[in-house]
Amino acid sequence: MMSGIHPLPPDSPARPLPTGHDYFNLRGGLENCRFRFEQQKTGRVVFLGGSITAGGAWIQSVKTYLADRFPQTRFDFINAGVGSMDSTPHAFRYARDVRAHGSVDLLIVEAAVNDEANRRTPLEMVRGMEGVVRQARLMDPYLDIVMLHFADETKLKVIAAGSVPPVIACHERVAVAYAIPSLDLALEVVERIDAAQFTWEQDFVGLHPSPFGHALYGRSVMRLLEKAWERPLPNFFSRKACRMPSRPIDEKSYFRGRLVGIESADRIGDDAYGWELVPRWRPEHAQGEEIETREGFVDVPALVAEKPSALLRFEFSGTAVGLFVVTGPDAGIVEFSIDGSAFLPRDLFTEWSPYLHLPRAEVLAADLATGTHRLVLRVADKANPLSRGTATRIMHFLVN
Repeated sequence: MMSGIHPLPPDSPARPLPTGHDYFNLRGGLENCRFRFEQQKTGRVVFLGGSITAGGAWIQSVKTYLADRFPQTRFDFINAGVGSMDSTPHAFRYARDVRAHGSVDLLIVEAAVNDEANRRTPLEMVRGMEGVVRQARLMDPYLDIVMLHFADETKLKVIAAGSVPPVIACHERVAVAYAIPSLDLALEVVERIDAAQFTWEQDFVGLHPSPFGHALYGRSVMRLLEKAWERPLPNFFSRKACRMPSRPIDEKSYFRGRLVGIESADRIGDDAYGWELVPRWRPEHAQGEEIETREGFVDVPALVAEKPSALLRFEFSGTAVGLFVVTGPDAGIVEFSIDGSAFLPRDLFTEWSPYLHLPRAEVLAADLATGTHRLVLRVADKANPLSRGTATRIMHFLVN
C-alpha cells in the first residue's frame, strides 16, 4: 500500500485509471461554450460551490488548462465559492453572486458535500440543484454546465458498500433531466483507493483535500473537458439552446429563488427589546476567543435580535420563504408564523456553531400556495442547551 504525498501526478502513466473507464457522463456536451472560447475568443467561466471551491487549488489548474487551450481567448473567471454553502443557498444567491457579473458561458457547480453535511433532505437536494440549473438556463439559454460530486468519508462508505450516495442520486436526477455533464469524483476516489494508488488518510487527507487531492480533482475535470472537445467543431456550427424540460422535476424547486433585503421587514414593538438593523455586523468574542466567520457574512448589514419575544413582520409573494442567517455560539431558536398560523420553532444552533459563525439558508416553508403571504418571526425564550444565548441574525430573506 502506498502512503505519503506522492510526487507522481494522480493520473500519471504509473497510476492509470484502475478500471479502464472514466467517471464522467458527457450527456449534452459542452459545445456552446467551446464555440465562444474558440471562435469568439471570449468567455465567462463561473465556479459555484462551497469551501472546496472557495479556496480550491483545483480551480487554478482548470483555469490554467483553459487559458493554455484557448490562448487567444479573453476569459473572465469568477470564483463564487463560499464556505458552508450547499445547493439551497446556491439557488437563492445565484442572481447576486453569479449572474450579476453578466451572461455566463460555462458554469461548474458542486454541492454534494455540503448538501449532505448540512442535513438537506432528498427533496431539498433536488429543489436546490434544480433551482440552480433551471434558473441559470432561464437566464442564459446557451449556458453549458458541469456538475461535480466531491468525496467525503460518508460517501466513501456508501460507495464501498455497493450503493449510490443519496445526494449524488438526487443531483444526477437533475443532470439527466437537463442533459448536463457530471463527474463522480467520489466514485473515482473510492476505486483508486481500492486499487492501492493512494490512501484517504495519508494522501487525500479529508473532504478538504490535500494538494494531492486538489490535483486529482483538477486533472479529472480536465479529462472531462478533453473528452468533450476531442473532435473539431463542425463546420458552420451555431449555438443551440441547451435542454430545458417544459416542466421542472419539482414545480417548487428554487429556480425562482432570490435574496430580499432585510430593510423590507417591519419591526414590531419596543426597540429596546426588538430587532436592530446593524449596518456592519461583526461578532463580539471573549478575550482570547477565536471563532471563524465566512467572507460576505461579516461586516455587512444584519437584522439582529438577541432577546426573547422580539417580533418581526415580512410580507412577500411566492411559494417559499426563509432566512439567510449567521448561526454562532449564541444562536437561538426563532419561531415563525405564516398567514396567522400557529408559531413553529426553528433551532438555529448547529453542530458547528460553537466554533463558526455559520451562514445558513433556513427555508421555513417551501410549499405555500402561489400568492402574497405574511411571515411573522419571534425570538423564542428558550434555546438549544448547548447555546450561550438566544440570538437571531438575519442577513437576507429568501423568497421563491
